[in-house]
Amino acid sequence: MDVTVFHGSPRKGNTYTATTIFTEGLKKLGDVNITEFYLPKAMPEFCTGCQKCLGNPNSSCPHAEYVEPVLMSILKSEALIFATPHFACNMSGAMKNLLDHLDFLTMNVAPRKEVFQKRAFIITTGSGSAAAIKLIRRFLMNWGVNRVYSIGIRMFTDKWNKMPKKKQKRIDHKLRKAANHFYRVKVKRPRISSVFMYHVFKFIIRRYIGEGSYPFEYWKEQGYFAKRPF
Repeated sequence: MDVTVFHGSPRKGNTYTATTIFTEGLKKLGDVNITEFYLPKAMPEFCTGCQKCLGNPNSSCPHAEYVEPVLMSILKSEALIFATPHFACNMSGAMKNLLDHLDFLTMNVAPRKEVFQKRAFIITTGSGSAAAIKLIRRFLMNWGVNRVYSIGIRMFTDKWNKMPKKKQKRIDHKLRKAANHFYRVKVKRPRISSVFMYHVFKFIIRRYIGEGSYPFEYWKEQGYFAKRPF
């Protein structure tokens, strides 16, 4: 199984430790190949909101040199992992910047068939974990990801080893159990929300965006108007 991991911080702290436990759990279950991207190094430029990728192929992005390797890894992977500590009660700015750069994957622009067959896991640590998970999940659902799972861990300390041993063991067990489930889960029928979003955006692109626009021509080329991409 090919897995792409996005680390939302270069600091190898609590979130990195939790993610390592999770990925080690995956590796023990079978042949798992991990590709890792460390942010912001892998996406050092901020999305400027120029919207070029929303009305043109994503290669028109001024930061395409960073976007393309990320996109290729996403498309070839069976599973995706998004790991971020909580920064100011939400995901890190580096993680948000990554997702901003990938906004063209949303169903109303240029969704990829491959993404509809993927599963994703979100790992967060800190008191803002719930908010971070909610927002990342929303992005992934807009892409059409088949299933999204998550785990948020409240550490109440800035160092993993400062936690009581019992708590470390409990979290370790929880992460490995989640990894076991994530490894074994099968791609299922698309969520009802994905089906609904597909039909809504198909209507909008046909009726209001129209021929000649990038989203319309992309959908037409991919055959999405005639057949669902999942």
